[in-house]
Amino acid sequence: MNPRAQQPAPDHIASYYAASSLPQPELPALKGEVLADVCVVGGGFSGLNTALELAERGLSVVLLEAHRIGWGASGRNGGQLIRGVGHGLDQFTNIIGVEGVRQMKLMGLEAVEIVRQRVEHFQIPCDLTWGYCDLANKPRDLEGFAEDAEELRSLGYRYETRLLQANEMHTVVGSTRYVGGLIDMGSGHLHPLNLALGEASAAQRLGVQLFEHSAVTRIDYGPEIKVHAAEGSVRAKTLVLGCNAYLNDLNPELSGKVLPAGSYIIATEPLSEEQAHALLPQNMAVCDQRVALDYYRLSADRRLLFGGACHYSGRDPKDIAAYMRPKMLEVFPQLSAVKIDYQWGGMIGIGANRLPQIGRLKDQPNVYYAQAYSGHGVNATHLAGKLLAEAISGQHSGGFDLFAKVPHITFPGGKHLRSPLLALGMLWHRFKELV
Repeated sequence: MNPRAQQPAPDHIASYYAASSLPQPELPALKGEVLADVCVVGGGFSGLNTALELAERGLSVVLLEAHRIGWGASGRNGGQLIRGVGHGLDQFTNIIGVEGVRQMKLMGLEAVEIVRQRVEHFQIPCDLTWGYCDLANKPRDLEGFAEDAEELRSLGYRYETRLLQANEMHTVVGSTRYVGGLIDMGSGHLHPLNLALGEASAAQRLGVQLFEHSAVTRIDYGPEIKVHAAEGSVRAKTLVLGCNAYLNDLNPELSGKVLPAGSYIIATEPLSEEQAHALLPQNMAVCDQRVALDYYRLSADRRLLFGGACHYSGRDPKDIAAYMRPKMLEVFPQLSAVKIDYQWGGMIGIGANRLPQIGRLKDQPNVYYAQAYSGHGVNATHLAGKLLAEAISGQHSGGFDLFAKVPHITFPGGKHLRSPLLALGMLWHRFKELV
């Protein structure tokens, strides 16, 4: 157990992160009427970073969280801080142009720097560790890595990147499963819940009013926004919706454009130094390239945190450990006698084109949103917070407008059928991997 371990805070799921988190004082629930320049809904990375950025620009901010700070994907994810936003950005050339695509790629690098600066500036103890490696399952993956490395050089990327062949993979991962890799020393891993808690503390110091256990029940739109919770309300000039996969029916227009998909993680018992070094000799975060990908890393107390198995069916496995352990043993059969101490899951938000959705409602221009990070949430949320704050405060850098120009389709099938339909589509992609 981590030396700073404690009982999971009420309302947090029993994850390794909750058990090893920084102290999390209970924040009050919203009571009565509160006034603010901006009301932010969602106490994850999107909401916290938008609130931070707005407070730094001198605006008054109230943030409402239905559960606890970091309760959703922000406090449960794999903790991998990886460069880039979106998948296949060149597909948007006809919408935002060649230069627009280049700017988005540069913002994907800036997103990681925002996290780096946030941790350094506010001295957040979140076990930030640098070093990441993409893992090639097939030779064509390695060909793609070579193109990625060349593109990073063309963008002026200032961190070391290095292609690995099959005979070099033992220097990164103690498995014979991979045919190559791409090391990136500008990406890494961290304790995501502690990052969220540190950012919440920083926001409070800047004057942001944070309320937990304050689920929003209704929103009155208009020139002035009124956001209702069970025992109170917020009146504000501007509203930001940062709920991602947990938006539910709060705004049907936005929730129809993001698909909640289940992702799952197991954490082993603490490993010896020798065991940990044999698995990940350079203590890097790693991720493979399959549709149902594996991602894993070591925690600060040398547990293997092994995640993946993205589920679009809407149904969680009955026993996450029983479901995930065989996947871990396919990569590391040497862990057959190692115990699993923690198992947990949660919902990530997927968009149809895999680009983060950052913009404002057409019929309500004082309502902004950010969602659908499609697995790149740790960095992309921080970028979203900066872009939203720039737009709301009138300090447009152009980044917000680029994201807002890209249209996002509503998933077909409605609330109940969109997950099964996408699950069928993912089965087809997985079948194509085998041929």
